Amino acid sequence: MKLRMTKEIVCAAFCFLWCPAGLMSQAYEFQGQLSGWITVTAEASTPTQVGLRYIPSLFISQSVAGAYSIDAELSLNTYGTALVHAIDDTDADGKTKPYRLWLRFSGSQCEVRVGLQKVNFGSASLLRPLMWFDRIDPRDPLQLTDGVYGLLLRYYFLNNANLWLWGLYGNDETKGWDVAPSVGHEVEYGGRFQHPVLTGEIAVSYHHRKMDLEKGLRSLLSSISGDIPPGFNPRYALADKTAPEDRFGLDAKWDMELGVWFEGVLLHQDIEALPLKYQRLVTLGCDYTIGLGNGLHILGEYFIFEASDDAFGSGEGFEFSALSANYPLGLVDTITGILYYDWENEDWYRFINWQRTYDNWRFHLIGFWNPQRFQIFQTQDTASTFAGKGVQLLIVFDH
Repeated sequence: MKLRMTKEIVCAAFCFLWCPAGLMSQAYEFQGQLSGWITVTAEASTPTQVGLRYIPSLFISQSVAGAYSIDAELSLNTYGTALVHAIDDTDADGKTKPYRLWLRFSGSQCEVRVGLQKVNFGSASLLRPLMWFDRIDPRDPLQLTDGVYGLLLRYYFLNNANLWLWGLYGNDETKGWDVAPSVGHEVEYGGRFQHPVLTGEIAVSYHHRKMDLEKGLRSLLSSISGDIPPGFNPRYALADKTAPEDRFGLDAKWDMELGVWFEGVLLHQDIEALPLKYQRLVTLGCDYTIGLGNGLHILGEYFIFEASDDAFGSGEGFEFSALSANYPLGLVDTITGILYYDWENEDWYRFINWQRTYDNWRFHLIGFWNPQRFQIFQTQDTASTFAGKGVQLLIVFDH
């Protein structure tokens, strides 16, 4: 499916180039992002990591009779990393894969987009229950995430309400808070409706998919708090192979003296062998900019995860608090700090990033002090990068 969808998008994009000039005006834009980094940790057992990444992106845009437009993005994620254990002991790895590969038809109030794309929404920033289709780590200066293959339709009403409908296919890797990946050959589907309320907006979301239990069994077991529940039979779960999952989301955000928001998700996983069939994820947050110097932006969130055998019954889980602060030191320097606290394990996650920007260049000096094993961001690539104590130098060139 992925190969077929890729061919269709590429062929369609080139077909647009041959349309009559009287019907369409054409525009092209090529961009690229080159980044390199080195990460050094305090633990002698953890090797130094060196990496290089290049993401070239081609944007093609066509206007159709002045009222509609057709555009496409084609980009690749090419990267290589090396783990340096010693001068003569290095493990190197590299990969090239599609990063974005989509085609979009849009008008003044609607758009249809098909292909490999980023789909994300919600009100929370640091601890996001609605992280359904991406793996964005808020500590990552590049905000990189793999996309999903699918079809997305969006309609914008005149009162600023909007409706999303989507269908996904061919995505067999974990995303967001997933402990089991989706079945790649099954269609996932869902939607979202967002409506303005007072000084903000409120939205409801829904998604249905089938989980691949055979691939995700180990993750499912490790995600259960404490011992394996009575009655859980791994052989039975493997015999089932798949299980349906339904997700229901509710989020809202208002801008007053403070910015305030909440985001909640209820998941139902119909696994016969698993007693705790429901999961609840809730985040409450607020932010404010203090008028000190150049302006100090403070953002805080509180997150609760619970697993239960009833949708709204008592359950067991964990809680996290998060705090971020951002302060521009001048025209080219900005410092950002992010702090997480795990209430159950009494663990702190500490992150600080000093950024200097010169036109197309960005320099990041990052310090981190975290547990060796993450309870959050387990599916993100940065989980292993920022484990333990260490520093990272990241250099980025955008063209």
